[in-house]
Amino acid sequence: MAERSRVVSADGTSPWPALWALVIGFFMILVDATIVTVATPALLSSLQADVNSVIWVTSAYLLAFAVPLLITGRLGDRYGPKQVYLVGLAVFTLASLWCGLTDTVGMLIVARVVQGLGASMMTPQTMAVITRTFPAAQRGRAMSLWGAVAGVATLVGPILGGVLVDSLGWEWIFIVNVPVGVVAFVAAWRLVPALETKIRSFDLLGVALSAVGLFLLVFGIQEGQRYDWGTITGPISVWSLIVAGLLVLAGFVYWQARNPGEPLISLTLFRDRNFSLANVAITTVGFAVTSQGFPLILYAQTVRGMTPTQSALLLAPLAILSGALAPFTGRLTDRVHPRWIAGFGMSTFVIGLFWLSWAMTADAPVWHLLLPIALIGVSNSCVWAPISTSATRNLPMDQAGGGSGVYNTTRQIGAVLGSAAIAVAMESRLAALMPAGTTGGSLEPGTGGALPPAARDAFAAAMAQALLLPAAVLVIGFAAVVFFATPRHLLARREPDRRETAAVAE
Repeated sequence: MAERSRVVSADGTSPWPALWALVIGFFMILVDATIVTVATPALLSSLQADVNSVIWVTSAYLLAFAVPLLITGRLGDRYGPKQVYLVGLAVFTLASLWCGLTDTVGMLIVARVVQGLGASMMTPQTMAVITRTFPAAQRGRAMSLWGAVAGVATLVGPILGGVLVDSLGWEWIFIVNVPVGVVAFVAAWRLVPALETKIRSFDLLGVALSAVGLFLLVFGIQEGQRYDWGTITGPISVWSLIVAGLLVLAGFVYWQARNPGEPLISLTLFRDRNFSLANVAITTVGFAVTSQGFPLILYAQTVRGMTPTQSALLLAPLAILSGALAPFTGRLTDRVHPRWIAGFGMSTFVIGLFWLSWAMTADAPVWHLLLPIALIGVSNSCVWAPISTSATRNLPMDQAGGGSGVYNTTRQIGAVLGSAAIAVAMESRLAALMPAGTTGGSLEPGTGGALPPAARDAFAAAMAQALLLPAAVLVIGFAAVVFFATPRHLLARREPDRRETAAVAE
C-alpha cells in the first residue's frame, strides 16, 4: 500500500523535495503582500511620510507582482522554471535588503517595485514544476501544499508583521527575508530539477499588450478608492484607465488568436472546461481571502480596542486549520471528484462569513468570533487544492508555465478587486450607519475607547455588513466549481470497473 501511494516523477525520483524547496520562497513572497499593513503607523513616524505614500508601499508591490505574471509564466516555459525561479528569488532577496536599509519612503516604494518583480518571476514556476513533475493522478497532494501555503501566507503576514514591528522595528519585516531567501535559494538550486524547454520564439507584441493592459486595469482598480473613483489628473480618470485596460486586453486576446507563431498564451487552454472554471473560481477565492480580513481587523481595533498583534491573532484559527487540514484534502482531491471537495469548501466559506457577520457585535465574546473564523479555516483547506489541480491536470507540459501565469494572474486580479471593493463597502456602510456628528467613519483603527456606545454599535454593524460582500462573490465561485468535469484520471480508473461489470453481466 505504501509503495502504491509513493509519488515519483518521470525519471523515477521523488518530486517532493523540489516542491518543499520551492514553497519556502513562495510562502515568503506571499507574506510580503500583507506584512506591511500593521507597520503603517511605524512607517508614518519613522520616514515622516504621509498616508498616501505609505499606502503605495503595499500598492507598488502588488502592482509589480500582478502585472508581469503572464509574461514570467511563459519565461519559465522558454528558459526553464528552475532558472527563472532562482533569478526571481535573488532579485526578491536583494530587494528585501534594500527595503530594510532605506531611509526615505520614495526609495522604499522603488525597492518594493523591484521586490514585486522578483515575486512575479517566482510564483508561476512553483505551479509549473508541480504540473511537470507530479503525475496527474497524484497532483492533488502537491497542490494542497501549494494552496495551503498561498492561503496561510496571506493570513500570517499581519501576525508576523505585528510581532516584528513591536519587538524589532519595521525594518525587520523586510530584513527577515534575507536569511530565508538564502536558504530558499540553496535549497532550490540543489533540489529542483532542470526541466526541458521547447519554446523557440517569444511573442513580443503579446508581452507589450498584456503588460500595458494589466497595468492600466490593475492600477485603475487598485487606486479607485484613493481617488474616489473620479479624476486622477486632467482628463485621466479611474474609469478611463479601467476601460482602456480592458480594451488593450481585448486587443491582446485578439492577437493571441491570430498570432501565426507561438503566442504568449495559447487560447486553446480555455477549451478545457476545468481550466476555465477554475480561473473563475480562484478569482472569487482571491477576492474573498484578501477582503475578509479588513472589516474584521478594523472592527477588532476600533470597536474592541485591540492592538495590531491582538487583532491579527484573531485569524490564527483560520491559518492553523487551513494548513493542518490541507494534506488530507489533497489526498481526497486525488480520489474524489473535485467538485465535491471544492463545493463543500466554497459553501462553508459563505456560511462562515455570514456567521462571522452575525457574530460581530460591539460586545460579543471573543469565542463567538473564533468559531466562524475556525469554520472559514476548514473551508479554506478545501478550496485551494481541488481548484488548483482542476486548473492544471490537463495542461500540456510545454504550456505549464503559461497556464500557471494565467491562473496566478486571475487570482491576483481577484485579490486587487477584493481590496478595492471591500474599502468601498466599508465606507458606504459607515456613511449609512454612523450617527451624525461622530468621528470614526474614516476607517482609522485604534480608536476603540473614543467612540460613544451608539457609534461603537454602528461601526460594528458597518463592518459586519461589509463582510457580506465577499460572501456574495463566493457564490459565483461555488457555481463554477459544481460544473467541474470529471478528471481524466478518475475516468481511467472507472474504465476497468465498467469492463469487469460488463464481463460479469455476460
